Amino acid sequence: MTITARELNRSTLARQLLLQRETLAVGDAVRRVVALQAQQAASPYLALWNRLTGFDAADLDTAFAGHEVVKSTLMRITLHAVHIDDFRAFHEAVQPSLRAARLGDRFTVSGLTPEDADALVPELLAFADRPRTAAEFEAWLTQRLGAPPKPGAWWGLRQYTPLLHAPTTPPWSFGTRPSYVAPPSRPAPADPEVSAASLQTLVLRYLEGFGPASVADVAQFALVQRARARTALQALADDGGVERLAGPNGEELFDTPGASRPDEDTPAPPRLMAMWDSILLAYSDRSRVIPPDYRTLVIRRNGDVLPTLLVDGYVAGIWRPAEGGIEATAFHHLPDDVWEQLAAEARSLTAFLADREPAVYHRYDHWWSKLPNAEARLLPGR
Repeated sequence: MTITARELNRSTLARQLLLQRETLAVGDAVRRVVALQAQQAASPYLALWNRLTGFDAADLDTAFAGHEVVKSTLMRITLHAVHIDDFRAFHEAVQPSLRAARLGDRFTVSGLTPEDADALVPELLAFADRPRTAAEFEAWLTQRLGAPPKPGAWWGLRQYTPLLHAPTTPPWSFGTRPSYVAPPSRPAPADPEVSAASLQTLVLRYLEGFGPASVADVAQFALVQRARARTALQALADDGGVERLAGPNGEELFDTPGASRPDEDTPAPPRLMAMWDSILLAYSDRSRVIPPDYRTLVIRRNGDVLPTLLVDGYVAGIWRPAEGGIEATAFHHLPDDVWEQLAAEARSLTAFLADREPAVYHRYDHWWSKLPNAEARLLPGR
């Protein structure tokens, strides 16, 4: 079976709850979309606002507080919000990547080795029986090591150890000074066989939320070696857990049997997407959602991924809060009816932000001065 580029786009939108908002509990929604980028505290909230009917931010506060949804360093060695039922397997799957990236030279210059880290992890988790600040962990390390830890020690350990971010301050549950706590169910220690089995679990979950996808897409989403991604997909295919498709250019794609793949003409409503929304980062071939000419406009060199306008399922511009509403900047001409739909989204978003952070993402405003000439409109908040 061959699938077109627009069918790939519609498959992503359907599985990510972006063809229409759905009525789901927060925990169920997070399970459906698999993982929400969370390095900016507001983004999981805005991601769910885009996907759920009548989303109440307090429901996500409650899910974070009760550890139904947890925030931790996972795929791509970045912060994600995931359902607690997925956390253990996801962490085990990406553990080799975390180990390679966070226990290398920057860590070992502290005098500690990866083996030292493995020995310290159970003790760190035991100490994190309740939320602890970075200062408390560093004081604990000083006592444990008999001297203040050198630079790089806590940096490596805090991201390698399967710690959860503990809710701290409003408006979005997590402040700029994180606290950490041990998860209720702890991932297994470094073990290649466990990691390989858990990667298969992660791959299946990824395909459920983002498929169809290629080996390169899986490797990009999880930030694992392509050989690991290929081995996991092959094992799943051999067991009948995934099926093979041909992509628009003949590339091999994989998907879960019977998964939803809407027709390419399925309507896709405009959306005002959060910074770092997962659909912008979940693929090696990002043209599924981002036209190639716009990629460097929305994904900056330092990794910042700007809040985008999604029109007909594709990135068409960016947005930011402004006095009186939402400033929307389109990278190409948009019809009047699209602007009207974006204006309705802007009114809803302005009301959503009013009680939390009306000027959300304002620290990133400097990027707007670096954009090419484009059509900008103020979409009133009322």
